[in-house]
Amino acid sequence: MSSYAEAIERRFGDGGPSGDGVEDNDFIRRVISRRTVRQYSDSVPSDSLLDLLVAGALSASAKSDFQQASILRVVDPAKRAAMGALFPAMPWIGVSPVFFVFLGDARRLQRIGQLREKPVQNGTLEGFFNATVDAALAMQTMILCAESVGLGVCPISVIRNEIDKIAEILGLPDLVFPVAGLCLGYPRTEGHVSLRLPRLATAHLDHYNDSALPQALDDYDRRRNARHAIPREQQRSNAEHGEASFYGWSEDKARQAAKAEGAAFPPYLRSHGFTFD
Repeated sequence: MSSYAEAIERRFGDGGPSGDGVEDNDFIRRVISRRTVRQYSDSVPSDSLLDLLVAGALSASAKSDFQQASILRVVDPAKRAAMGALFPAMPWIGVSPVFFVFLGDARRLQRIGQLREKPVQNGTLEGFFNATVDAALAMQTMILCAESVGLGVCPISVIRNEIDKIAEILGLPDLVFPVAGLCLGYPRTEGHVSLRLPRLATAHLDHYNDSALPQALDDYDRRRNARHAIPREQQRSNAEHGEASFYGWSEDKARQAAKAEGAAFPPYLRSHGFTFD
């Protein structure tokens, strides 16, 4: 058995490759074993450590060296409370020891063009996409750095659902937008390993092929339900779809996606400098 087998089984449980024949690598095993943490101790990481994590995050790859990610740490208690109040079902947003917001920053490149008297217009779809990916890469890099020193994290994408209020709280200018927040601190509980879809459905070779998706989903739903079933009272939209006798991950996500989220995000972006041309 490989040194990765237990971690891969916990993460996927799909009977797929288990890393046989690969030399042990502690970093890879930690990545496969990573957990979502939403409860934290009262201990706050030192500013020196947080500065180091920011440096690590900003060392992530960046499209064309444009470097269109910015990182905003929210410390002010009033701002933290205001953000937390927007999402009462997620109290960790307001009370985690540290909260970062990762920003797609298309403004900086446009300002550079103005300063150098070049006709840069960065509110295009390409500009938005590049800035979004840069911010996401920076956040994931911080996540891995933080976990390597014993910290726990929980990404928060829901902040985009209240984009107008979040932007006002954070004082965001045109062409700067939140991609996600990140709760961070020393874990008070172990957190949980989220079972991922079978690699049969998500990893492809030479061409895209999703013919096995129906069977893969059924298998995944039942394995995930056995590990952490969704309680009956947490079924979504029963008034529209009825109560399901078996309510697996795919049913839950299909119902969630049936109601559009983030409706305020596109009009906000268009009114703050993005044309998406």
